[in-house]
Amino acid sequence: MKEIRITILILAVVLGAVVLSNTLYTVSETEQVIVTQFGKPVGKPITTPGLKIKMPFTQTVHAFEKRFMEWSGDPNQIPTKDKRFIWVDSYARWRITDPLLFFQRLRDERGGQSRLDDILDGETRNTIAKHELIDLVRSTNRPFVVAEDVAELSQPEAAEKVEHGREKLTNEVLQNARRRTDDLGIEILDFRIKQINYVEAVRQEVYARMISERKRIAELYRSEGAGEAARIAGEKERQLRVVESEAYRQAQEIRGKADAQAADIYAAAYNRDPDFYRFLKSMNTLRESIDPETTLILSTDSELLRYLNSAK
Repeated sequence: MKEIRITILILAVVLGAVVLSNTLYTVSETEQVIVTQFGKPVGKPITTPGLKIKMPFTQTVHAFEKRFMEWSGDPNQIPTKDKRFIWVDSYARWRITDPLLFFQRLRDERGGQSRLDDILDGETRNTIAKHELIDLVRSTNRPFVVAEDVAELSQPEAAEKVEHGREKLTNEVLQNARRRTDDLGIEILDFRIKQINYVEAVRQEVYARMISERKRIAELYRSEGAGEAARIAGEKERQLRVVESEAYRQAQEIRGKADAQAADIYAAAYNRDPDFYRFLKSMNTLRESIDPETTLILSTDSELLRYLNSAK
């Protein structure tokens, strides 16, 4: 009998714990709660944190995020008004302002993200299709900044005037999207474009144009360098010819002076002893004209033969 009482007591405690766990629930500071009974909302949304009570087993708690949430869109290929096909990647921040309406229309946060995909992607596509590419790229008409190494060689093309700018376009998307979420219990806080890029085919054309422009600038540098090299080479050749001409003139002057001095010496030697001078010249001529293997045939009246005979 005692064991039966203990068993009943244990079952009662367990049943009480189960009932209590299905009756009490907590709401954190980052949550807001909707309570439903058989799938229908009961009472007002609970937005204050703390320990709460509900009907056990028949009522269900649905908690939603109270903080700001992030929406990140998938990059889409969108044509602009001037027929430029670009990839656009965007993001937004949103929150649940009316959890009851949100639950009735979208059920959960996944449904909210899916609905935002339709709204924000659609509004982004509509807005971009109504504006030129320049309005997405720039926000003001400030002058272009050109790199110093090409500033004097490459002048930028005349820029198109920005009529709206990226900031106004993102605000336009935001305002249009907000009007479509008024009855969803959510609020879109901010919308921004993360990245804009050409599609692959157009991107390759842009890269090819950039490469061509750089090659043109490089070729201009090369032509200027070749012209400067030719000028330096011409200046060097001119200076070399001036130096060679001056050296040749000085060499000729020195040679002329040397020849004159030699002639003076020869004349002085001849005036002292003409016969010895003739003899010495004849010997020098003979030494320079023949070698030990040379056979020399002289006539009897040869001047050289006469000197040779007199030497004996």
